[in-house]
Amino acid sequence: MAKTGVANLPLHPGKAPRWLFKRMVALSKGITEVISYEYGKDEFLRRLSDPFWFQALSCVLGFDWHSSGTTTVTCGALKEAINSEEYGFTVAGGKGKASRKTPQEIEITGELYNLSTAKIEGLQYSSRMAAKIDNTAIQDGHDLYHHVFLFSENGLWTIIQQGMNDKTNYARRYHWFSENVDNFVCEPHNAILGEKRQEKVLDMTAKQSGTAQKISVDLVNDNPRHFKRDWAELTRPQTQRTLDNWMLSRQYNKPIENLTMPRSINWNKMKEIYDFQPKDYEELIGMRGVGPKTIRALALISDLIYGEKPSWNDPIKFTFAHGGKDAVPYEVDRQTYANSINFLEEAIAQAKINKKEKSYALKRLHTHTQIRYIDNCYKIPTNQ
Repeated sequence: MAKTGVANLPLHPGKAPRWLFKRMVALSKGITEVISYEYGKDEFLRRLSDPFWFQALSCVLGFDWHSSGTTTVTCGALKEAINSEEYGFTVAGGKGKASRKTPQEIEITGELYNLSTAKIEGLQYSSRMAAKIDNTAIQDGHDLYHHVFLFSENGLWTIIQQGMNDKTNYARRYHWFSENVDNFVCEPHNAILGEKRQEKVLDMTAKQSGTAQKISVDLVNDNPRHFKRDWAELTRPQTQRTLDNWMLSRQYNKPIENLTMPRSINWNKMKEIYDFQPKDYEELIGMRGVGPKTIRALALISDLIYGEKPSWNDPIKFTFAHGGKDAVPYEVDRQTYANSINFLEEAIAQAKINKKEKSYALKRLHTHTQIRYIDNCYKIPTNQ
């Protein structure tokens, strides 16, 4: 699965005023109509998979550029504005309980589009696996609470989901796009946008984690007694100090809670996995009941006992950063922002909305993209 963006955004309490949300729905409908007509529905999905373009769109609609509500409210406005039959694509899922309705909504609209049963099941699988990857294979301390799955009658899809770190009150947004799909568990990140790079993230989708993935599969396909023995070796009181020292050796003053060895394992689930014998890491990740604790335990055993290290690097590639115009901390990718701004300007100009709304949208676009983005968004070189 190719992922085209992640953004870290602070939690802002409260809800969008009803008058503002109605305006956002009207604006999003007008912009969607223009882009779908001029460039096609698949191009609109492609644009939404770009985190910079999505951010610019949310600013145009009227939301704060750096609020966690950018994701939930913008997606909510799109869902209300888009008629599946009229536009040839749909928005499934949402925030909280609405996200759990995604499979049913995919099935209902898939049947409306006369998609085959196999195609519908494939879309449902993509939706479920994207959530599983970001909650389980990438352990960055953000728990998903928002999942939106957009797909067209051609079968192209985009996923926008968001997780919250309860300790920092910052959200991280994840964008996925089907055209870039290779597989779910190897180098899925195409571009990641965030507030800052975290010092310690378990990324089992990184190429560096390939051998650790293989060992993880070998461990669960072997007799569970062997896995239990390795786990006990690392959690036994007299050896726990070794794990602490291992964490400290990576320049931490104390172990990071979400990356330490789990104190308990569901051994009944491990027996189920052993009986199933997953053929590869994607199949292991995709099994119901295989959560972050299991994946983390397997990764740590691979590292500490078998010497095969997974990636502990945050896969972020783009970041929000406060700074001046002197390429500190990173040089601005001005062309990217200029292209997004020009594209939205044209869409707004052609949208079937009144002059007042057009003026409002254009003002928001220039205020919050040309200033905010040029001053505060910097590209991190991919070799970092």
